[in-house]
Amino acid sequence: MGELKQIAAMNGEGQFYAYVAAPDQAASAAIIVIPEIFGVNAGIRTKCDRLAAQGYLAVAPELFWRFAPGVELDPDIEADLQQAFGYFQKYDADKGVYDIEVVIRAVRAGLDGTPPAQRVGCVGYCLGGRLAYMAAARTDIDASVGYYGVMIDQMLDESHAIANPLMLHIPTADHFVGPEAQAAIHAALDNHPKVTLHDYVGLDHGFATETGHRRNDEGAKLADARTAEFFAKWLG
Repeated sequence: MGELKQIAAMNGEGQFYAYVAAPDQAASAAIIVIPEIFGVNAGIRTKCDRLAAQGYLAVAPELFWRFAPGVELDPDIEADLQQAFGYFQKYDADKGVYDIEVVIRAVRAGLDGTPPAQRVGCVGYCLGGRLAYMAAARTDIDASVGYYGVMIDQMLDESHAIANPLMLHIPTADHFVGPEAQAAIHAALDNHPKVTLHDYVGLDHGFATETGHRRNDEGAKLADARTAEFFAKWLG
């Protein structure tokens, strides 16, 4: 089980909470777990706990702290889903990357008593998948993974700045990221020397969630195995 820790935001904007799960022994690498639009909910905390069991320091920062601090939502509840969509419309992803940068610096320095991380990666889902792509393009993070990232097709002009490994998991039946967007991502990134793309034929957005009706167990296990291998290679 992890615990909540406070992290100071950039430019004195305030502070936000992050769920931090530490392994039994000191970790040399950290992974930032970037949530979906549903906050640091039970599913995201489970992902952090699993990464900690694999030997990583796992840190999941809240995204909506500027206007909805501490929010936790359930995508299987319609009212929560609509609330999350509203938060997504209000969210400033550019500021979100600043928050990711702050977390990178914090874990490299030693976050609130944890040993300094020698290497830092991130894994993000949905909005978090977009932020993982943005972190790969805009920060010096060591390795990044995005699951069903939204709006990446609108940011492909930043792909030249990706200097460290990035993996993207793309479900082909994603009703938020349609065929044209997927084709644009492949056209721009298939030959990028730092990028690996994996398609999941017939799967939809959210297939790797920990619980709920969106999960596809076979697809989630395949994607998670690829992610584990990727991090072992680049953060190990």
